Amino acid sequence: MIKRKTPIQKEMLLLKKQEQRFLERHQEKENSRLNRFLEDKIPDKLQETLEKVFSNAFKLIFIKGVSIIEKTYKKEEMEKDFKIHDYANQIKNDRKSLKTMRKQAGSAGKWNTAASGAAGIGMGLIGVGIPDIPVFTGFLFRSIYQTALKYGYSYDTETEKKWILLLIQGATAYGEEQKKANEMVDAYLMDEKALDGCSLDKIIEETAGLLSKELLYMKFLQGIPVVGVAGGAFDVKYMKEITAYAELKYRKRYYRSFAEYDKI
Repeated sequence: MIKRKTPIQKEMLLLKKQEQRFLERHQEKENSRLNRFLEDKIPDKLQETLEKVFSNAFKLIFIKGVSIIEKTYKKEEMEKDFKIHDYANQIKNDRKSLKTMRKQAGSAGKWNTAASGAAGIGMGLIGVGIPDIPVFTGFLFRSIYQTALKYGYSYDTETEKKWILLLIQGATAYGEEQKKANEMVDAYLMDEKALDGCSLDKIIEETAGLLSKELLYMKFLQGIPVVGVAGGAFDVKYMKEITAYAELKYRKRYYRSFAEYDKI
């Protein structure tokens, strides 16, 4: 007799498929025709500059920016909403409740993606590239923080900051770099002490280095008036990738709290 899968088991199977599709897209990065065209036009120190700007943006948010970002959404209401949805999941144990939570968490990044894209395109129109980075980073962390709250997790401890940076790495890297970052993200899901030996400063520098490399061509392009609109539009692409990956991992983390998780 075939035993029917429980709602959480069905949702976990869906999550595994979505996660696998994401990872497959990041196995190998294609070198676009635009990148090849811009390759010999990039200033020598641009990547180094981008890396410093991203690093400073991360540090600023972690030191002073969390409270400012929290003023842009109703944190207490989101925490209450999670408790209500979590209670419904535990009591009803039906797929509808799980779907509602998943869809609401997935929608957390849509506004931030649109707003970041509008800002990036606007700055690209007037030829502003590097100053867009703090704006992009602010919207990015806002999106991740809201996703964390949707699944009942904090984001202000040092360990959580490390994990969030690894989420960014896992969403933007390719090949072996992506595989390593994804393994570290999942290791934390298995054991929250997995990142104890990792330095926050080191992870900040690694993440800044990765983003500066991935966004090098687009931020260069964004610094050219009018043409920079195309570069600014790539803010949307990276916001979508990072918020989608973060949602998958927070959802996976939440599902681990269910007894059926290990029975799938």
